[in-house]
Amino acid sequence: MATSTNDQAPGSPGIPARWTSSNKSGIGTALNNTSHVWFTVSHGILNEVYYPRVDLACIRDFELLVSDGKDFFSEEKRNTHSRSNMLADGVPAYHLTNTCTQERFRIEKDILADPQRDVILQSIKFNPLKGDLKDYHLYALLAPHLGNQGGNNSGWVGEYKGVPMIFAQRDDFSLALASSIPWLKRSVGYVGFSDGWQDISQHKTMEWEYQNAPNGNIALTGELDISATAGNFVLSLGFGITPEEAGQRALASLQDGFDFAREQYVHQWKNWQQSLKGLDTAETKSPQSLYRVSTAVLRTHEAKRFPGGLIASLSIPWGSSKGDDDLGGYHVAWPRDLVESAGGLLAAGAGQDVRRVLNYLQVTQEADGHWPQNMWLDGRPYWNGVQMDETALPILLVNLAQREKAIHNKEIVRYWPMIFNAANFLLHHGPVTQQDRWEEDSGYSPFTLATEIAALLTAADFAEQAGLPNKAKEYRVTADSWNDSIEQWIYVTDTDLAKQIGVEGYYVRVAPIDEAEASSPAKGYVPIKNRAPGENTAPASQIVSPDALALVRFGLRAADDPRIINTIKVIDSLLEVKTPYGPAWHRYNHDGYGEHENGDPFDGTGIGRAWPLLTGERAHYELAAGHKKTAMSLLHTMSQFSSEGGLLPEQIWDSEDIPELELFFGKPSGSAMPLVWAHAEYVKLLRSLIDGKVFDTPEQTVQRYLRKP
Repeated sequence: MATSTNDQAPGSPGIPARWTSSNKSGIGTALNNTSHVWFTVSHGILNEVYYPRVDLACIRDFELLVSDGKDFFSEEKRNTHSRSNMLADGVPAYHLTNTCTQERFRIEKDILADPQRDVILQSIKFNPLKGDLKDYHLYALLAPHLGNQGGNNSGWVGEYKGVPMIFAQRDDFSLALASSIPWLKRSVGYVGFSDGWQDISQHKTMEWEYQNAPNGNIALTGELDISATAGNFVLSLGFGITPEEAGQRALASLQDGFDFAREQYVHQWKNWQQSLKGLDTAETKSPQSLYRVSTAVLRTHEAKRFPGGLIASLSIPWGSSKGDDDLGGYHVAWPRDLVESAGGLLAAGAGQDVRRVLNYLQVTQEADGHWPQNMWLDGRPYWNGVQMDETALPILLVNLAQREKAIHNKEIVRYWPMIFNAANFLLHHGPVTQQDRWEEDSGYSPFTLATEIAALLTAADFAEQAGLPNKAKEYRVTADSWNDSIEQWIYVTDTDLAKQIGVEGYYVRVAPIDEAEASSPAKGYVPIKNRAPGENTAPASQIVSPDALALVRFGLRAADDPRIINTIKVIDSLLEVKTPYGPAWHRYNHDGYGEHENGDPFDGTGIGRAWPLLTGERAHYELAAGHKKTAMSLLHTMSQFSSEGGLLPEQIWDSEDIPELELFFGKPSGSAMPLVWAHAEYVKLLRSLIDGKVFDTPEQTVQRYLRKP
């Protein structure tokens, strides 16, 4: 591969690197183990592309620039109106239509991953709406962020086997950009100083042709000869360990052709979708099936080199304000999110996929029985917290998989060591969690308590199957003791808030453990200790959360229990938001995880916004309470919180519109999108509505605490 060593770009190392919008309109990957690339789409262009693992982002974004060579300049992601559609229902490949805001041109793209190799392909048509092709210049602009880092990338102009390309490399990550039509010019430069955007926006043509840009925040730029094929062409973005490997793959994809890749890609995804249950019969009519979008989201987030490992989201919340110090974003594995996602796959009938998840959980369990708070896909912890629900939920997943016949009774022996170690960890370290399910506070938490108790009861059944009746008895006795103590730990009475709402009491979000209070009922003020600056400092007895509904979801309390009813009144009074599409709920009062009041991104402080996930959880409660019509209405509400492409966000904006920041009441905020857990909750809700009962409620708790208490 020949490369030039002359004419280095000025401005090293460029401005500090940043990621990009988490407001995705599409995500995708080939449904096989041959292609190890994932892509995201937003604002009509490619955003992060992940390679060779779903937890390693390798580009920031990839767009087109348009000029007339004189006085007109247009940037695709900012100066066009974009529409996005899947190429087929439930197939995560996309047709994008980007129309110039001045109605001077239209760009149409089909985007997918080559099923045979590590390449992202874009089939593009440039259509002049005013004038002719000869009146326009078209440029490709690519920002490498190889291996989760925007700094220390090196780029150069070169060729592979005589074919002109543009390359970038950092350590063992390389990419190569090739085109099916000739390059008229090529350049590499440092972002903010000598990159193609600076050049073309200033000069309305490409005047700079720098050959090298080592060790910085760089961008690759190339002018395309659109007159050669009437504006039709394919861009091939290949990845590899070496530049030669990336170049070989990019060229091979071009030679096979886009149509060949599309035929394989669509065929594989359609076959998988056809193997699932037809839960979309429960959906209200919509332009596209959110069920099929959701199942595609669940499946897309699975690793290929680590089968069964599902990350939380192919996004970085508020990414445009995040740099290289935020390596993980949401593209790491949270055992909680992973189990919730697997539950969605089970609800859809994807039992074989869930078996891979169980196997992944087996090998990533720590020696003492717990799982990391979150982790890279190879099992290395990312954060260092310990959350008891993340140890309890895998036990419940084995039970649910057995109930759904994804695993057979005789196979339980394979998973018993994992169950045994996890149950013993709960036994010896519960019921207090070091952090609640939102990873913020320690103490007694309703969601954690519910999962722990349910997990111990199901583990008792597994212990009996393993021939360990004494261990089964120990699990049940402990579960009963904890269940009997729930109200003592987390139900408060006679507080100012209770009097204000007009209820006798309610379940709190977290009752922090305190040696002086450990054996006393959770009444009145309990101090919250060791908080970071800017976090909530309100008394624990005044903080409530929809997490209390987990006591019903996991079968510990009846839906009509007066204490549950009281808590719902407090939750709705403090946390409910009435959006144009229906109700949504905050995680808890005084939450600080969200945009600021003026729409500025979360920066360690902010205002927590409403979560679509919680609308799904409320719908499950309503179904458990016998209010199926209300649950169906909330299903429709949840679907309305999705983006144009059908992706569900972590949070929605719940204040007045701020159009210049793309914040609209009831629509996605700048948080993670898609949130895989939210899509799993939607799928489980569809299944629950069809079954007429909550899909993932354990039978053991219902039988022991509700039917025959």
